[in-house]
Amino acid sequence: MSRASQLKTSPISKRDSRMGGGSTQDGELHKRLDRMAIGDANSITNLQRSEICPVCKSSRYLNSNLRFLVNPECYHKMCESCVDRIFSHGPARCPIPGCQKTLRKPRFREQTFEDIKVEREVDIRKKVAAVFNRREDEFETLRAYNDYLNDVEDITFNLINNIDLEETNKRFDAYQKAHEKEIIENAQRAQQETQSFAAMQKAERQLAKQRREAARREEEEEKREMEETRRDMLNRLASGQDADLVARQGQQVQLKKRMDRQAAAERQRQLQAASSGIMLIKGLKSKQKVEPEAPIDPFGGVTFGMQYFTLQDDYIWEGVQDPKTNVQFGAGGYNVNEFTTRALCDAFAGLGVFVDDHDKATEKAPQSAEVGGVKGPAVAASDVKMEDPL
Repeated sequence: MSRASQLKTSPISKRDSRMGGGSTQDGELHKRLDRMAIGDANSITNLQRSEICPVCKSSRYLNSNLRFLVNPECYHKMCESCVDRIFSHGPARCPIPGCQKTLRKPRFREQTFEDIKVEREVDIRKKVAAVFNRREDEFETLRAYNDYLNDVEDITFNLINNIDLEETNKRFDAYQKAHEKEIIENAQRAQQETQSFAAMQKAERQLAKQRREAARREEEEEKREMEETRRDMLNRLASGQDADLVARQGQQVQLKKRMDRQAAAERQRQLQAASSGIMLIKGLKSKQKVEPEAPIDPFGGVTFGMQYFTLQDDYIWEGVQDPKTNVQFGAGGYNVNEFTTRALCDAFAGLGVFVDDHDKATEKAPQSAEVGGVKGPAVAASDVKMEDPL
């Protein structure tokens, strides 16, 4: 082999040797590129499937104005033309194979989230929140409020994951029927709070705009006053007055005006804060639970029972048993209960009377007291407590 042939063939042999040495790295690189290509192909395939109507097989690739709609009953996606064609004449069954749901056209809407599971979960949470809309200030204790939130989350979890749907729907419907009035009141209250918050935000924006305009006017006024002060100082210096005195007086005038503006601005801020300072306090209710009203008592709580004894239905005594069995006593209108009541009242009537105290009160009373025109000792009846047997 000649030197020329060696020179021509040597670069090729060197390049081949380098390529042979890096074959392992090139193989790994090709594998990674292949995996990336497969992943991109899968994502493109999934995207293409999501852009194709499962009913009429229309594609967004051929029709860029194609709109897909979903129904909250089954969350199956289909194009707008299929919805118009199938559901324009009234409710119809879902055209997706295997779905037995009856759908209505007004309930179709555009999908908000890319994942249909997230779309369904958000709708369920909105539905549950619209019914279970009680607030923290409606509960007496924090434990009761936490138990309520736990029950709400249990119902939401069961509806999202299709766990005990029949029992969960029964609980949901029962609560909705039992608290229908409270649900409406809380919804109206939330709407009013939303409107009030929007009005407050609008008022705050208006106040901020007014403050900016006031600051701009104040800045312009300050510039104008500084210009007037400077001209006045120049005129006074031109008239031959002392320069130091003129400078001090000018500084004092500017300082006084600045302090006046700051005081006026501070007063204005305080007035605005007092007029627009709305503080919302949320927490447990402070008012006590209303106790049930007691039954109406025409006597205003006055009782007619005996204080020292309780009248029994029957007494085992000869003087009481004989009149009960003898018809002649009952025919004449005699009542054994009246007799026993009077006897017990006479027996216990002296328990509230103390003879010594009664005698002392009688001695202290004036002897010339007249009662109904007859002179006699005054009777202090304040210490005597008698019971009316009737």
